[in-house]
Amino acid sequence: MRLSEVLIKPILTEKANAQQEKLRRYAFKVARKANKLEIKKAIEGFYGVTVLDVNTAVVPGKSKTRFTKAGYIQGQKPAYKKALVTVAEGETIDLYSAI
Repeated sequence: MRLSEVLIKPILTEKANAQQEKLRRYAFKVARKANKLEIKKAIEGFYGVTVLDVNTAVVPGKSKTRFTKAGYIQGQKPAYKKALVTVAEGETIDLYSAI
């Protein structure tokens, strides 16, 4: 798997921002087939930081229902893989520069 295919997008939530400030831990949505070594190489290559630890979790898809003129529509959001990356002391990743 190429390194450009590993990272999909950063996760920007209140919980993720709190972990960035306190624990130097950043959350990313990654490809389902990516392993921890590929994620580490991709982060170090794109952001130029030293990665100490990578934790991954597969987030299950949620079922969604909405009411429309035609009646109830039921569906399922897709599952995705989340990576929590801890960087070395004194290093940061600027996720807001590309917004």
